[in-house]
Amino acid sequence: MSISSALSAGVSGLSANAARLAGISDNIANSSTYGYRRVSTEFESVVIGGSGGGQYAAGGVLSQTLRDVEKSGSLVGTSNALDIAISGRGMLPVMNASEIASLQGGSPSLSLTRTGAFRLDESGILQTSSGLVLLGWPANRDGTIPSMPRDTTTGLQPIKISTNDVYAEPTTAVSLGFNLPADATAATTATPYSTSVEYYDNLGASQTLTITFTPVVDPVGTGRTNHWTMEIVDSSKPGGSEVVGMYDLQFSDVPGGPLQSISALAPAGSYDPATQLLTIDAAQQIQISLGGTGGTSGMTQISSDFAPMNITKNGTPAGVLVGLEINENGYLQGTYDNGMTRTLYQVPLVDVPNPNGLIALDNQTFKISPNSGAFFLWEAGDGPTGSIVGYAREGSTTDVAAELTDLIQTQRAYSSNAKIIQTVDEMLQETTNIKR
Repeated sequence: MSISSALSAGVSGLSANAARLAGISDNIANSSTYGYRRVSTEFESVVIGGSGGGQYAAGGVLSQTLRDVEKSGSLVGTSNALDIAISGRGMLPVMNASEIASLQGGSPSLSLTRTGAFRLDESGILQTSSGLVLLGWPANRDGTIPSMPRDTTTGLQPIKISTNDVYAEPTTAVSLGFNLPADATAATTATPYSTSVEYYDNLGASQTLTITFTPVVDPVGTGRTNHWTMEIVDSSKPGGSEVVGMYDLQFSDVPGGPLQSISALAPAGSYDPATQLLTIDAAQQIQISLGGTGGTSGMTQISSDFAPMNITKNGTPAGVLVGLEINENGYLQGTYDNGMTRTLYQVPLVDVPNPNGLIALDNQTFKISPNSGAFFLWEAGDGPTGSIVGYAREGSTTDVAAELTDLIQTQRAYSSNAKIIQTVDEMLQETTNIKR
């Protein structure tokens, strides 16, 4: 009967607009929630039977709620380095703090979020106030990231930072640039010249290399020999006077006085002509560059004073962790009070073929579903993913003005459907009165 189908259509209209009202309510309530994704409600018509014989049966309307996960909110700057957002596509991998105790070395369960205000808790775990723990790949001690699988959570770990972390980087490379006085090789007696170079051992302690240059002279005094011996003594050895390197240096008398040749002498040290590097066994193995032969950027011999022109080295003394920051490629880096910066973790970005197919959970998190497709872990900035932004949060995608407009439309549509039911009730009452 057409009048009963009209009643059914009115009821479906009330239900559909009530669903739309619920979505609008969520959107307005979360208009200031960081990382919130707006919910939209779409209507689809329902057709029942045909319209033959002058009869028409109303089918009504169905509602379908969709969450626009792909749409990005605007970035809001903050003062905290570990407030993290994403500029572009991708999501941060997180897990619930309540699941850490049951992890026991296995792979963590994966949740996704677009932004978070992360802080270190009392255990040094990086998480939000709602208990979302940031996941990442741990770096090796030298700051490199090992190769990790990209289609599973194997290798991802809750980021845990030791606030008492102390780190020292040993010196493994030294570059020396000196000028040796050319006239010293023309004297009849050899006058040595010495200098000291500080370096750091494996434990961050300061050690010293004492480098002595002695001219090889002709006792007869026939002129410049352009010939020197270099002796390196290491303070870390027993007695602090062990020779760890002896080398023969021959200079050229062409303009600029460049180094012509290097050769290792007994009892210690080696020289590789291919790399033009000296290698000594000090507290640890150290490679020394004299600038190579044939150039004037390292060791030179001109008629001037003995002068250290350039001494550079790597390595740092022991330092305590004082700060954390994350860069655009997802490298979580620690800053130490000795001025050194070291990579501790790398946070990948998670991408799926259909972000709108993700299952929405509490705290602006999402779960993988069959509709979203399988996930892949990208390095931030690679593939389709965007970059990670520190000192920022992503705002809600709700437009309050648009939601209030939709609210008024929904209220009128609901009232109109209620009017349908009221009218059908009056018509049924009139039909009942006819029987009387």
